[in-house]
Amino acid sequence: MAKYFDVHPDNPQRRTISSVTDSIRSGALVAYPTDSCYALGCQLGNRDGIDRIRAIRQLDDRHHFTLVCENFAQLGQFVQIDNDVFRAIKSATPGSYTFILPATREVPRQLLHPKKKTVGVRIPDHTVTQALLADLGEPLLSSTLLLPDEDEPLTQGWEIKERLDHVVDAVIDSGDCGTEPTTVIDFSGGEAEIVRRGAGDTSRFE
Repeated sequence: MAKYFDVHPDNPQRRTISSVTDSIRSGALVAYPTDSCYALGCQLGNRDGIDRIRAIRQLDDRHHFTLVCENFAQLGQFVQIDNDVFRAIKSATPGSYTFILPATREVPRQLLHPKKKTVGVRIPDHTVTQALLADLGEPLLSSTLLLPDEDEPLTQGWEIKERLDHVVDAVIDSGDCGTEPTTVIDFSGGEAEIVRRGAGDTSRFE
């Protein structure tokens, strides 16, 4: 049965956030809110967590997982960015964007696209997510909480607890966070390619 954490959206309770991050460090898979719908998240090296995300979402090995980072300095440890791409991404973060970029050796092999050796990264503009990341001190390995054969991600904490009670370890509820996933921009070829239009404005990349 999943633990249920009720977190204030503007002033996250420090003790509650620490309880969540302690669970993540102990191998928990959590459902948590972001600035563009809910996501499933676990610690970077958590192989069981990765397998569970794949099972819940029925993902194949071509799926791009996302490293949700606290800031740009952290993001830069995990992806290769040239100067032009750096400026483009810097101007759009934090925000509702996921960027696909060539991964560094810091990224576990099982997270990489099998042919491109790329990974998704993002810096969310969400108070609760930022509090989690600051307390955790490392990125959250994440994937949008979009269930198979459903058109929209789950967005209510109580519903997520009800439906995923036996497949996740914790649910963080800080109120509604919308149903639109991130806009995905692929920079792995050097130029911006819009892969998915979502919550982030695409005009700056067109």
